[in-house]
Amino acid sequence: MKLQFIGAVRTVTGSMHRLQVNGAGILFDCGQFQGHRDESRERNAHFGFDPAGLSALVLSHAHIDHSGNIPTLVRAGFDGNIYCMSATRDLCAAMLRDSAHIQEQDAAYLNKKRTRRGEPPITPLYTTADAVASLRQFVGLSYERAFDVAPGVRATFYDAGHMLGSAITVLDLAERGRRLRLAYTGDLGARGRPIIRDPVLVHDVDTLVIESTYGSRTHEAPEEAEHRLEEIVNDAWRRGGKLIVPAFAVGRTQTLVYELHQLMLKRNIPSIPIFIDSPLAVNVTETFRLHPECYDAEASDFLAGNGDPFGFSRLHYVRSVEESKELNFVREPAIIISASGMCEAGRILHHLKNSIADPRNTVLLVGYQAPNTLGRKLFDRLPEVPILGEVVPLRAQVETIDGYSAHADRDGLLNWVRAVRGGRLRRVYVVHGEEEEALALAEGLRALGGLEVIVPRPGDTVALT
Repeated sequence: MKLQFIGAVRTVTGSMHRLQVNGAGILFDCGQFQGHRDESRERNAHFGFDPAGLSALVLSHAHIDHSGNIPTLVRAGFDGNIYCMSATRDLCAAMLRDSAHIQEQDAAYLNKKRTRRGEPPITPLYTTADAVASLRQFVGLSYERAFDVAPGVRATFYDAGHMLGSAITVLDLAERGRRLRLAYTGDLGARGRPIIRDPVLVHDVDTLVIESTYGSRTHEAPEEAEHRLEEIVNDAWRRGGKLIVPAFAVGRTQTLVYELHQLMLKRNIPSIPIFIDSPLAVNVTETFRLHPECYDAEASDFLAGNGDPFGFSRLHYVRSVEESKELNFVREPAIIISASGMCEAGRILHHLKNSIADPRNTVLLVGYQAPNTLGRKLFDRLPEVPILGEVVPLRAQVETIDGYSAHADRDGLLNWVRAVRGGRLRRVYVVHGEEEEALALAEGLRALGGLEVIVPRPGDTVALT
């Protein structure tokens, strides 16, 4: 039994790890690496192994940094099953097509410039047709229903509490008379967050692979996040400005809609128009409606008493480009939620370009902002930022709320491991975190006592014993 750490190792993007048992190759996640353009293309196009040699792929959840390179893998020869939760399959049906569309548009835009310079055209990493073809291999499953992945490999999904359909994968492995129980957290959620249930505690695990996105940091409590959201909305309304919220189309947007709905029902904020300007977010919200089995008790009760938590009188879903452009002419206070969450692509760029020079407006950042992204530049409150080829002065207010993070913080991760380790857990591998975060979490895990804790490097292969 061997495990190779390929992507999201001492970084937070491009999640991918390869397990070998009884001669079968099984991939955990196949995420798209996101960073500088040339490096991203090189890393996403070449896997370092033969995709045709894989037996199966086990997908923890639908976020693009975990699922976004599946069409490339399939096009390169992988023809096995892709096991995931049913909600994850439904989300990927929208998200992978959206990812392909963005890449096709990006290639077309760059090729206009390359043609003028006499350079050969580039092709997108994968096309919409590739994305659709990969969906044929998805197998949607349910929580806590064991299934066979390959000879000697039996898996069970447990709720990771990170997003709709996110899963902790527990694998019972058997090879040549040896048995081992391995758990892969994928992305582990925070307790007490809206809509999604808390992460499940798994037991009797020998080896754990755990994420570390917030390995050195703690979040504000959910109650504090709700109070901060209330304050920020009211301040923007009093200034007569717009509140621009870059938010990931999956999870964060639906959480904000749910929270704003509750605040309006309690009359804690004024009845301000809210625009969800992201075709992907609109499609994903429909998927959320289809999977109430993933809701926590509070969201289920809210659904029973108040109807649709993602649809109310002041909420407007924007689909067309024409409707999106009209938002530039909104002069009264309004809330505009648009993707992407790190401000690297999508309609949010146009809203920021048209809004951040006005001191009446507010930009609210509600998620992690990776280095070198526009979102990080806004987070750092640079006096000027580049948007769509122009340098725009930043005069708008910039606020942050980290209480809506879909990831467990340092305390949440340590408490989860403390609760699940029992007397059997011996070895922990720390992945999916910038190096500083991964090393900090590893130090905290060692302080629990009785654990061998390793922070692998990209490409490391270890024997599972």
